[in-house]
Amino acid sequence: MKQIIFKLLGTLGYVVQYGCVIHCTFEYLGDLVLCSGPSMEPTIYSDDILFTEHITALTQSIKKGDVIIARCPTNPKQQICKRVVGVQGDKIKTGFASYEIVPTGHVWLQGDNKINSTDSRNYGAVPLGLIRSRAICKVWPPRRISMLNDT
Repeated sequence: MKQIIFKLLGTLGYVVQYGCVIHCTFEYLGDLVLCSGPSMEPTIYSDDILFTEHITALTQSIKKGDVIIARCPTNPKQQICKRVVGVQGDKIKTGFASYEIVPTGHVWLQGDNKINSTDSRNYGAVPLGLIRSRAICKVWPPRRISMLNDT
């Protein structure tokens, strides 16, 4: 009986250790994200799966052209996938003759499908603190596996 208890405790210890490693990996290094919605077409289609990394977001070294995953400024329970088109200090054209300066600690996000995207043109500049990760590549479906370059 004593051996069974020690064996169970040993196995439980390994499960906890591996669980902690997996949690830290997904929280601080990277993970997979399922995208939905047409706002990033033709770059990313609905139901594409992206591999993302968190280090760029944690160090706040986001740059123009990056495709990022962030919390939606208008609905914190929802995540958005958009491209960074402006960083702090950039002058962004918001209308025919109007411009907006991206404030310090913020980025300007837009979907690649500008006709069908709710983005910074609707809710303004997004704080860097809402950015969760930077997308590296599409990993699913297999026929569309590709790196996400700053196009």
